[in-house]
Amino acid sequence: MAKKTKAKNESEFLMFNVVYEDGSQSSNRRVPRAAVTDHGGDREIRALIEAQDREIAEKSGRPRGPVKKITVAGR
Repeated sequence: MAKKTKAKNESEFLMFNVVYEDGSQSSNRRVPRAAVTDHGGDREIRALIEAQDREIAEKSGRPRGPVKKITVAGR
């Protein structure tokens, strides 16, 4: 009998597409739903994604440019 795998609960994360000022883009960026409050809105999401970018840049040694636009993935 096949072993069942646990399905990820996609509702734990919100997915966003990010466009940078240099024209590059990053699709399906995951932001924990619990980290986003109703009153924080776009500023909070932008801050979380920029923090992820800083962490990635630190590890890779290649910084990302400033964020131009963030949209909800799938829209």
